[in-house]
Amino acid sequence: MNAIPTGSDAQALIARLDWASSPLGAASTWPQSLRTAVDIVIHSPMPMLLLWGPQLTQIYNDGFALLAGSKHPHAFGQPADLIWPELKDFTDPIYRAVLQGQVRTYSEQRFTLQREGRESDFWLDLTYSPIRDESAKVAGILVTAIETNERRRIALELEQRSAASLKAQRDTEERLQLALAATDAVGTWDWNISEDRFIADAHFAQLHGIDPSMASQLPISEYLHGVHPQDRALIARSIKHCITHGTEYAEEYRLQQAGGQMRWVFARGRCYKDHHGRPIRFLGAALDLTERKHTEQALRQSQTELQLIINAMPVLISYVDREERFRLNNAAYLDWYGLTPQELYGRTILEVLGEEAYALRAPYITEALSGRPCSFSISTPHRDGSMRQALINYLPRHGADGAVNGFYIFVIDETERKKTEEALRILNETLEERVAARTRQLAEANERLQNEMFERERAEDALRHAQKMEAVGQLTGGIAHDFNNMLTGIIGSLDLMQRYIADGRIAEIGRFTDAAVSSAHRAAALTHRLLAFSRRQSLNRKPLNPNELIHSLEDLFSRTKGDHIELKLQLAENIWRVSTDLSQLENALLNLVINARDAMPNGGVLQIETANVYLDGSDITTLEPVKAGDYVMIAVSDNGTGMTPSVLAKAFDPFFTTKPIGQGTGLGLSMIYGFAQQSGGHVSLFSLPGRGTSVRLYLPRLHSIESENVLSPVVGEAPAAIAGETVMLVEDDPAVRMLVLDLLKELGYRAHEAEDAKGALPLLESDLRVDLLVTDVGLPGMNGRQLAEIARQHRPELKVLFMTGYAEIAAERQGFLEEGMDMVAKPFSIDLLANKIRTMIGQPN
Repeated sequence: MNAIPTGSDAQALIARLDWASSPLGAASTWPQSLRTAVDIVIHSPMPMLLLWGPQLTQIYNDGFALLAGSKHPHAFGQPADLIWPELKDFTDPIYRAVLQGQVRTYSEQRFTLQREGRESDFWLDLTYSPIRDESAKVAGILVTAIETNERRRIALELEQRSAASLKAQRDTEERLQLALAATDAVGTWDWNISEDRFIADAHFAQLHGIDPSMASQLPISEYLHGVHPQDRALIARSIKHCITHGTEYAEEYRLQQAGGQMRWVFARGRCYKDHHGRPIRFLGAALDLTERKHTEQALRQSQTELQLIINAMPVLISYVDREERFRLNNAAYLDWYGLTPQELYGRTILEVLGEEAYALRAPYITEALSGRPCSFSISTPHRDGSMRQALINYLPRHGADGAVNGFYIFVIDETERKKTEEALRILNETLEERVAARTRQLAEANERLQNEMFERERAEDALRHAQKMEAVGQLTGGIAHDFNNMLTGIIGSLDLMQRYIADGRIAEIGRFTDAAVSSAHRAAALTHRLLAFSRRQSLNRKPLNPNELIHSLEDLFSRTKGDHIELKLQLAENIWRVSTDLSQLENALLNLVINARDAMPNGGVLQIETANVYLDGSDITTLEPVKAGDYVMIAVSDNGTGMTPSVLAKAFDPFFTTKPIGQGTGLGLSMIYGFAQQSGGHVSLFSLPGRGTSVRLYLPRLHSIESENVLSPVVGEAPAAIAGETVMLVEDDPAVRMLVLDLLKELGYRAHEAEDAKGALPLLESDLRVDLLVTDVGLPGMNGRQLAEIARQHRPELKVLFMTGYAEIAAERQGFLEEGMDMVAKPFSIDLLANKIRTMIGQPN
């Protein structure tokens, strides 16, 4: 992501403000569209204001700060309606229109603003333009303000206003400014929370009706008595919220004065806590807004109807990439160079300007592409044949990796500024004609802009579709490659077995059965890895101690790494427990150890580390948002070959591997990523070429106290039935039904079969002995879970074993199963199914 620029007052404010508590969130999480808009605003030579997000949070440059007057700097980073409530009637319809993609322009709009402690009238030309985010939705508003006081003054002179009238108006404005400037004052406070001692200066105490001599001896409740009854509860709640959550305190409220008078106050403060998190002090300051409120009310009443004028933005704005090709530009280029945005797109600066003009700019272009902003004045020809004096600014643009990927161009025509008086005179004489002509130009420009937006959206849709198809192609290609290899082993082995049996060579088919079973197990393992990547595997969560698990696997890790690699364990004391699937975590750690071993063919150090950590979302970089909280970190690190940035970017992609063909499936890291996400955790990956790689697995801390009741898996041959035990089998697939039925009969169970719930229900609702119901979940018509529900109405104690090939059901087993139920996921081994059946029915006395 781009770094936040520094240099101007506005840049310093951006770096200093606590954005994490603002509606925009932490600056490190800002999208590229917001960062680009901020770059344009901060480096613009003309006053600009950016309104972003649902609350229209304000970010502006130094030029606009002068117009903001006394509202600066506290207006920075605040919602627009909070700072400019007096303009709400004017701005609300504008914001609604612009957020729907429209552009609004206003000419010679009058504002009365505070500047250097005095109020002054300013006349502004305003342009409100929509700013779109990465999904092409309008996410913000760009406001451009051009001060036209000088133009207004000349226009007023052309109208030959009388000198006496002008003098009287100036005297009135000066008296009003002096009166208002004298009313603004700041009061401060320091509240010792533990002692409930509220220390305030004299002005703050007087505002709240407290004797200044007692200002440092009273509790906060005495100051709250001076607050208007309708505002008192709000202020109390706001202070409590600030202390509890550590947010900034900022409120406007009314104070009741002696004699029934009322004053307005704006207070801002913050609560400070000790190292244990206990609140100790609450500091802040208050501003008397009474006279300003009265002034704002008077201004709202005196505002005149707004006029719609031409959109004559006198700045050329564009963006060129590293190849110096135009990728973004405004309609102002049409007037200067006679080229539409569509004609400029993709052309180089050299092609547009010609060799002579390009040579004058070449040193500055090189400087901008090196990452240094630059500004210079130049004499350049206009398409009308005249020479223009232009002030040009080049602002480098940084990509997500911090590299310069182009620069912005801002061009201001200084010639027009020098000829302002003559231009205004001509404008006054030919106003109607020029308004009509410019209106036509604006209509044409608007139509071109709409066409460009449509084409851009269509191109973005095509790009997203292409990226989606590329990802699907990579995934399906990898699956097809691996499954074709495994199916070849299975089909070929079965084919040869049939030939050998036909020839009577039964004793020789053992190696083919072994090959077919091995390929089938590999296919099941591949399915398991794909389910892990897609977060659909079945997790049997149990409480466990990560350090104990790692110690139990230490011998396996030592055998796996080889003698040329040194194994180091750095396990934290008092490690928190986690709740996760033991076998899945073991498999993930073994995969990471194997990857680390393969990255150190010439030897090295393999380190496994654990630690208790707290994550708040800014600590690590992951593919998905991080939920703040306590985690146990398990890191596997090596000092091997490392990864290049291009390889690192694809490390979690399924079937992506840098190993030779046949030595890696490309599903290891993607499986670990899916396992971590399904466990409520995260995975981060750090790697440098030639320095090594570190994979960190974060699992949520287990806060509740759970007993560790982990059953040991049943091993050995399939146990036989006890005389009389009966199993009801329901399976719609004939091959699976045949295999399970043969297994039951071979083990000595009495078995009844049905291919769907309709055929099974009469038997289950009869008095026939049934010790266990074994049913597929995905039956035609009524599914297996519904069948179990109906069967238990007749047989409340009936035990049920579900068979399923649906990943979603296997993954949600905790919410799917009830007491006396269990599940086995397809594909399964015959021994596993037999042991499940024996375990559920129960062992003999």
